[in-house]
Amino acid sequence: MGRYVGPSCKQCRREGTKLFLKGTKCFTEKCPVERRPYAPGQHGQNTARRRKSSEYSKQLREKQKIKRIYGVSEAQFHNTFQRVTTLPGITGHNLLAALESRLDNMVYRLGFAASRKAARQLIRHRHVEISQRTVDIPSYQVQPGEEIRVNLKSREMVAVQASMDQASRGAPLSWLAVDRESFSGRMLERPTRPNIPIAAQEQLVVELYSK
Repeated sequence: MGRYVGPSCKQCRREGTKLFLKGTKCFTEKCPVERRPYAPGQHGQNTARRRKSSEYSKQLREKQKIKRIYGVSEAQFHNTFQRVTTLPGITGHNLLAALESRLDNMVYRLGFAASRKAARQLIRHRHVEISQRTVDIPSYQVQPGEEIRVNLKSREMVAVQASMDQASRGAPLSWLAVDRESFSGRMLERPTRPNIPIAAQEQLVVELYSK
């Protein structure tokens, strides 16, 4: 199955929580999750139709939520999980760290794009460099110490400027360093679970794939 191309806000409503897929819109009163806090579809408001969730259903919904937050396909998510199972440590924590280390997520976290979807577009259009070389692969795994920057010709883009302005109002994550003057940043260290700001129960995903 290809990447989802429908309305992003429907995904948030389906999961019953904000996934922050639309950038600044998610922080305003226009956010559909605020205006319509129920599942999409003609039966979304019909609470009588809702059944008690099984353990499998909870695990599946958690996997779908994390997958949608990072905007990855089913195959990408599964391959990432398979890769981290060989690493030392807690598999669920390693999974989130690997997803956080994706280049599209890093561009978003550094404030160069308003959303991960916008970050993927920047990367695909060759606006992003790593250690002075252009990289157009959103799934590229960034390593600690590597410099990420918006190339010189792309820094005047309205979308980049607006995103940088919005990002400057918040505190950066402890494992990232950002230089807003040079439109660059780097990962100081691999992120640990307490420093990954997403509300997810990654252990449920581990249990799902362990069946």
